[in-house]
Amino acid sequence: MGGRTRIRILSAGAGSTLQDGGRHGYLRYGITPAGPMDPLAQACANRALDNPPGATAIEVSLGGMSLTIEGEPVDVALAGGAPRIDLDGRALPCPVGLTLRPGERLGIRAGEAGVWTSLAVAGQIDVAPVLGSTATHTRSRLGGLDGRGLQAGDVLSVLEPRAVIGEAAQLDLPILHRPPDTIRIVLGPQDDHFAEAAIAAFLAGPWRVGARGDRMACFLEGPNIEARTHDIVSDGIAMGAIQVPGSGQPLVLMADRQPTGGYPKIATVIGADLGRLAQARPGTVLRFAEVDLAEAVAARRAEAAALVPAVTRRPVLRTRFTSEFLLGTNLIDGVFG
Repeated sequence: MGGRTRIRILSAGAGSTLQDGGRHGYLRYGITPAGPMDPLAQACANRALDNPPGATAIEVSLGGMSLTIEGEPVDVALAGGAPRIDLDGRALPCPVGLTLRPGERLGIRAGEAGVWTSLAVAGQIDVAPVLGSTATHTRSRLGGLDGRGLQAGDVLSVLEPRAVIGEAAQLDLPILHRPPDTIRIVLGPQDDHFAEAAIAAFLAGPWRVGARGDRMACFLEGPNIEARTHDIVSDGIAMGAIQVPGSGQPLVLMADRQPTGGYPKIATVIGADLGRLAQARPGTVLRFAEVDLAEAVAARRAEAAALVPAVTRRPVLRTRFTSEFLLGTNLIDGVFG
C-alpha cells in the first residue's frame, strides 16, 4: 500500500475546479459532459506524469491559485497558457514539472497569455465520481467537491503519490504553442439557414472575444450575421458548436454548454482547436478558417500521435537569487543552480 499526500488550497480564484476527461454518455438525459476547457493542455500535463490523459486534475482560471501539500512529496505538472508560476517565490516557466514537497507553496497567477492552466498530480486525486466522472459542472452541482469550484481551505487527498522528478524541469511540449489568431471550423450542421453572403462574412471576420465568456460559452463580437430563420427544432449541442442568436453575434458553446439549443449553428470548431479558442482572452482578435471533415479528423489524429512519446524535461536554470537562497547556499565548495 502506497502513501498519501494532501493538497491544501490556500487561495483559489473563481472558475478553478476539478476536471477529468468529462461525463460522457448522458447528454440525451440532459447532463452536460463538463471536462477541461483545454483538453490538450490537461492531456499534456497528465502525459508528463504518465497518468491517463483524462485523469482528474485541477483546472486553474485567470483568478489563480496557491496551494501547499502535507504528507509525502508528490510530482505535479502544469500546462496551458502562459501563467506566472512560482515555488516559494521562485519564478518557474510553463509548462513545468516538479516534485512538490511538504510546506512548499506553489502559486499560479494570470500571466501574459492564456486563460486555463491544468495542474496534474502524479497519483489519484481522491474524489468520488458522479455518473462515472469527477468533472465539475457547477450549474448543476455535479462532480468535483460537492459540485462547486475550489476555494481556500479545501483539502484534496492524493492516493499512491509518486515523486521522481525532483527539481523543477521545463516540459518540452511544442504542441501547446497554439496562437489563437485562426480557429479551424467545419460548417454546419445548420449552415443551410444562412445565405452565402452571411457565411462569407462569418469567415471573413474579424471577430473579437467578448468579456462575458465563461466555461459555458465564448461570446464573439464582429460583423452582424443574419440567419434566414432562427426557429429550429432544438437539438444536441457539441462542444465547439457556434450558435447565431437573433442579435447576429455568434457564441461558441464550450465545456459547460447546455445539452440542447434552438438557435441555428453556422459551424463547429474542430476538436484540435477547442483549446486554442478556450485560451483566447477577452479582446483577442481572431478569424475562422473552413476545413472539411477529413482535415478535422487528421488534425485530431496528429494531436493524439503527438501525445504518445514521453515528455522531455529540461532543467530550469535559476536566474534570480533571493537573500534567503544565498544565505542558505554554500558559495565556496561548488556550483549552484
